[in-house]
Amino acid sequence: MIRVLIADDEPMIRAGVRALLSTAPDITVVAEAADGHEAVELVRRHRPQVAVLDIRMPKVNGIAAAAEIRRTVPATGVVILTTFGEDDYILQALGGGAAGFLVKSGEPEELIAGVRAVADGAAYLSPKVAARVVVHLAASGAGTLAGRRDAARERIVALTAREREVLAFLGGGLSNGQIARRLHVVEGTVKAHVSSILARLAVDNRAAAAVMAHEAGIVPVQAPEQR
Repeated sequence: MIRVLIADDEPMIRAGVRALLSTAPDITVVAEAADGHEAVELVRRHRPQVAVLDIRMPKVNGIAAAAEIRRTVPATGVVILTTFGEDDYILQALGGGAAGFLVKSGEPEELIAGVRAVADGAAYLSPKVAARVVVHLAASGAGTLAGRRDAARERIVALTAREREVLAFLGGGLSNGQIARRLHVVEGTVKAHVSSILARLAVDNRAAAAVMAHEAGIVPVQAPEQR
């Protein structure tokens, strides 16, 4: 079972997320928090595989909570719930080590897919979040959409053909095991490819690499495998 913590200051939102996750036979909610400080404390106590955090919470916001969770309980992957208009927060969360990004108005299946992907050690950006990040980067003075696309494509030229293939699947939210099955190789080989990809692209984590895959337009259209 994938053990999950939910943190949101709105009880109705927490109830909705809990109800949705309860429809998945391999996911169980072990704790709920109403603010970021409580979320960090409950993660330390319950050690869930995944913490689903809202961004705007009292006392400690989701970005700061995510960074503290990644620092103190690195085995817990963090999924950030966001709304449109919070693009700056998404970029901060990327830098803080969050692995999953979902839009509250997105499809319910995305939440389950995102939790499963992060539990498997993958990065997961919902299509809407990925699109918003790419557009926001262009609008914030980091280059036009076309310019960032060209820059991303130039950077991935340094990758081998196999590494580009792995990066595309990584951008699609697949874990190392899922990528290994798609490519008919052992998981250790994929892990080595991912390490090389992060080094060659000079990015800190899988989520940042996933953003670059979306910028370059190489993410496959198929959804991540279901359990």
